[in-house]
Amino acid sequence: MSISLNINGKAVSVDADPSTPILWALRDNLDLTGTKFGCGMALCGACTVHMNGQAIRSCVTPISAAVGQRITTIEVQAQDKVGKAVEDAWVKHDVAQCGYCQSGQVMVATAFLKTNKNPSDSQIDAAMAGNICRCGTYQRIRVAIKDAAKAIA
Repeated sequence: MSISLNINGKAVSVDADPSTPILWALRDNLDLTGTKFGCGMALCGACTVHMNGQAIRSCVTPISAAVGQRITTIEVQAQDKVGKAVEDAWVKHDVAQCGYCQSGQVMVATAFLKTNKNPSDSQIDAAMAGNICRCGTYQRIRVAIKDAAKAIA
């Protein structure tokens, strides 16, 4: 079945079952591999993308839920002022170690900073709690989010 979607500002057609998770449509059908598979149960955050600006877990959200919505992936994140500030802060503070979780971390941090321009440590911790980093870069993530908030202020 052909399903029309808006991915990164472009109209695309995906030939897949409507129950297919957005993650697999992105990776397998559209070759957008920046969004990662982590747990497949919406527990780790590696698969996070934006739907209409809100962070969602693409591993459990079917493409049928994305029809008529705007999906944004890590591939175009730097085209957005807040996304660019987050990515720059990630590099500046050497957040990534293995890097596997980082696209999801960046997507969540960007959505968070669009709603909270001056976050406290506890607000950052709460917002990022659903994203797991096996390398344990949580302190650097917090510093980078604070730095990105200053850059966009």
